[in-house]
Amino acid sequence: MKGLVGIAHTRWATHGGVTRENAHPHSDNNGRIAVVHNGIISNYRDLRERLERAGAIFRSETDTEVIAHLIAHRLAQGAGEFEEAFVAALRELEGTFALAVISVDAPGVIFCCKRESPLIIGLGDDANYVGSDFNAFIEYTRQAVILEDGEYAVVTRQGYAVKNLRTEESVPKEVTEIEWDVEMARRGGYPHYMLKEIYDQPATVQAVLRIPRSDLAGVARMILGSRHAFLGGVGTTYYVAAMGQYFFGQFGGRYLPAVSTDEFPHLADVGPEDCLVAISQSGETYDTLTAVRHAKSRGAKTAAIVNVMGSSLVRAVDLPILQGSGPEICVISTKAAMSQAVLLLLASLELGKLNGRLEEAEILRLRDEVDSLSDRISETLNERSGFLHTAARQHQQMKNWLYLGRGVYYPAALECALKMKEVTYLHAEGMSAGFLKHGTISLIDENMYTIVLMPSPGEKELHSLTRSSAEEVRARGGFVLGFRFEGDDASKGLFSEEIVLPRVSSLLAPFLHLVAGQLLAYFLAVALKRDVDRPRALAKSVTVA
Repeated sequence: MKGLVGIAHTRWATHGGVTRENAHPHSDNNGRIAVVHNGIISNYRDLRERLERAGAIFRSETDTEVIAHLIAHRLAQGAGEFEEAFVAALRELEGTFALAVISVDAPGVIFCCKRESPLIIGLGDDANYVGSDFNAFIEYTRQAVILEDGEYAVVTRQGYAVKNLRTEESVPKEVTEIEWDVEMARRGGYPHYMLKEIYDQPATVQAVLRIPRSDLAGVARMILGSRHAFLGGVGTTYYVAAMGQYFFGQFGGRYLPAVSTDEFPHLADVGPEDCLVAISQSGETYDTLTAVRHAKSRGAKTAAIVNVMGSSLVRAVDLPILQGSGPEICVISTKAAMSQAVLLLLASLELGKLNGRLEEAEILRLRDEVDSLSDRISETLNERSGFLHTAARQHQQMKNWLYLGRGVYYPAALECALKMKEVTYLHAEGMSAGFLKHGTISLIDENMYTIVLMPSPGEKELHSLTRSSAEEVRARGGFVLGFRFEGDDASKGLFSEEIVLPRVSSLLAPFLHLVAGQLLAYFLAVALKRDVDRPRALAKSVTVA
């Protein structure tokens, strides 16, 4: 292809089927304007009907195509420069969007704008870039300008201008230096990014331990000073938040309910004396941003644990903490989730100190224990992954998987099941082991495999209760794959098959279960020939409602 300017898109159509006609870019009738777009144009039906009456011929079912026709319509009505038509068209759009537009009438220029969807300009050497994520251009530059809602930009090879969409006045912008290394965003010899990122986790844990304790204490003080404090996330980050419930209860002496952010505005009664700690890998998750805005609108304090610097969530909250996991390319979150869970554990220790529940010496001892997690993860990856690979290959015909856990192992089971369903497209369900007998046990037969996440042997009551649930499944002829730890003699002979994980304390045990669940899901997806890094119907950050 020849030329010096271009736009492209890697996501499927939000409206309509996955067809060539619905794929981006979309153009006007004359093919002189092309548009790519993230988000939802909520008034696109009204616009489409109006434009069709004016003679526009639509070739797709998407909401995005109306943008190209609307700009063309504005030009036909006598708008002067292309930028004038672009701005006039944008002012008619309702909903959320990050979009980029090029036109033969404005050669060498990309026009872009955002509202509640991420958009970033990368500043290169004799080249500039527009993307929704740093990873789009990190190979070429680590300098970026982050657009805010209601801003648009005119980008050329030599420069850029950012303007306010309402006033069209120039907006001065700071240049952000991206700290991620280019090599961190490459596969490094691994067959998939998912596997590389699973193997990145020992380093991820060390990165969390380098976060200043004063930052963690800031979140702890916010929680301590609140009447009600909530942990919020959605999908994987909701399950991470649910693990955090147990950490804050055990070490911080405070119950922090985990609420899925898609339900937060309908469920949580927040006010000026309350706070929300939101968790997001991308910092652009629509539901989580909506929850934060809801909390702030009612005067609540907000904090965030997030992996992407300069993201919308970082800028929206009162107190952001960057987890420093490095870029996560695979759509399935592994190392970012591990980092967030460890960070919540460390924050709970700081709350325990503020509450007078933990002495400094005990916190240092527990942090040293977390420091050893990197070695235990490495041991699991290097010495136990073969057993998980074999299990995945032998049982790839099974289409129904049930994950059971108690205590903090319950949200770990939920997260392991989510990994399985996301990347393999198989039915997988996580559940509290105690909940099993209240209905779901009726599903146990030769078509349902059960994975039991055994606690460490030192957690005697929890261990005994979980063992009973495994026995209930076996008694009904169900196949049970047990994840247990070395030294757990009480569980020997309990399972149909078992994966034996390295001996660890109860503090670290749930984190190794996460790793085992990630590996099993990965190996099963490979055996089933799934698109591991880009599973169907999923995107890295869900930025639309």
